[in-house]
Amino acid sequence: MSTLLNSVETCPELGIEVPVALIDKELRKLWEEDDAQTNASLMNLVVYSEKKGSLVENSAIVRDLTREHACRAILASIDRTVTEPSLRAWITAHCHMANGTKSVCCEQIAFHLTGRVTGRFRNTVFAHLNSDLPLIFWWQGELSDVFTERLVSVIDRLIVDSSAWKNPAAAFEQIVEASQLNSDLVLQDLAWTRSWQFRVGIAALFDDAVAQEALPAIDRVKIVHHPDHRNSAIQLLAWLAVQAGWKGDTIAADGSFRFESKAGVTINGLLQADSDAAPLGEVELASKEVIVSLVRQKGAAHLLKKIEAAGYSANSLSPSDPDDAPELIALQLSRGGKNSLFQKILPRFRKLL
Repeated sequence: MSTLLNSVETCPELGIEVPVALIDKELRKLWEEDDAQTNASLMNLVVYSEKKGSLVENSAIVRDLTREHACRAILASIDRTVTEPSLRAWITAHCHMANGTKSVCCEQIAFHLTGRVTGRFRNTVFAHLNSDLPLIFWWQGELSDVFTERLVSVIDRLIVDSSAWKNPAAAFEQIVEASQLNSDLVLQDLAWTRSWQFRVGIAALFDDAVAQEALPAIDRVKIVHHPDHRNSAIQLLAWLAVQAGWKGDTIAADGSFRFESKAGVTINGLLQADSDAAPLGEVELASKEVIVSLVRQKGAAHLLKKIEAAGYSANSLSPSDPDDAPELIALQLSRGGKNSLFQKILPRFRKLL
């Protein structure tokens, strides 16, 4: 029932179905019914998907997100297989206890559209934003013709997951072109978020005097990744190259990358896919004398960090990043910021793609 939202059946998981013209009036009724409820909102969160059944899935995700991140949530689902135009809307509130007594609630509006939607989508969805709050836009799946310059022009933070894209090079080009009129756009790729603890761990390992001394002699980098998460591996490699000042970006006959360090050392960068690995399973940086590595087993909640050299060995543990998009979104909303480091490595990443 929930996946066939263009039918005449109800969808109680999304709340109350209402005419679009009466959304604001019906939302006011929600708050009038219970004086103990407090309407909390720090941002507009739009979640867009063209996947069938996504409204119900995303409503459950938003319910969990609003425990820590107060927002006005707008869910939008478009069925591109139906040519006849239609528009349905539901409203609800996700309420959570505060201090054990008071119910703090966040509004949610869900839209399901069919037919040609580009203009209707913008007009319908953005008419119901809280205009005083920033707009966080989570685009799920492949980019489509709905992703336009006019859409991007009003977004403050765009969250995507490039691991879901068949042609990430073309998709990033589309984002760059669409964002030309919005120089303040903050772009967040969940593929990048998945590498955060690896990047923190690598930086911490090279605080060690033995690893730090070996850094100019590093000549091999190996990154093991799950086949679905090659973009995370390439972004991590791009980060290493940018931060260490490696030149080059050539590809060898065996598919590995070739760089040149500041010291003139040729560095071989190998990406290795493993279907039994975590999204990022291992990063190893090696010279003739020292091996620095981080390893995460599939599903593990920690990273094993190692430094190995002649007569010296050091091991430690650190947290790992979550795998699932909702948890990554929660982390990103908590961190905020301009994501300037991703912007810094993005040109190099696109080159490596």
